[in-house]
Amino acid sequence: MSKAFTKESDQDDDDDAPGLPALPKGARNYMTPQGYARLREEFMTLLDVERPKVVEAVSWAAKNGDRSENGDYLYGKKRLREIDRRLRFLTKRLDIAEVADPSVHHGKDQVFFGATVTYANARGEERTITIKGIDESDSLKGEVSWIAPIARVLLKAREGDEVQLMTPGGLERLEVLEVRYPAPEGSGLKSKA
Repeated sequence: MSKAFTKESDQDDDDDAPGLPALPKGARNYMTPQGYARLREEFMTLLDVERPKVVEAVSWAAKNGDRSENGDYLYGKKRLREIDRRLRFLTKRLDIAEVADPSVHHGKDQVFFGATVTYANARGEERTITIKGIDESDSLKGEVSWIAPIARVLLKAREGDEVQLMTPGGLERLEVLEVRYPAPEGSGLKSKA
């Protein structure tokens, strides 16, 4: 089939990963050391392992004749574009990453990047979240990005402080109950997190 009838192109300009919010203009891409290592590991695996395998499969499929009806070739080229798009995205994110080790705040009661915060609303319902980088937060694990509204109102607050969060239902008052940070590596202290 002619490329004129497909949406695919050889050059994809959209390098943003779907589902990930964009960084605010001029903002730093804060990450924990673990988050940075995880993204770096994904980058290296794609570059050194997965991409060469796909290139080899595409090369093999190309030798099998008519490429227009060759499923291995067409799928391989599509997968290669996906890998290259992800590699470009990871390169951009890792290049602007600023690794911030939350363990330097161990023992402090003020909320900074990397804190695990327990707070309560006016109804007494408690919730615990960990403030992480935009590329590493996982809401299913109770992790929120530092640019999320809840994280923004909690940042710089201390244990015992009340903060106000604007929600679709109106203004909600939250009390910061506890702030924890991981223990520094090699300190022999166990983290409460």
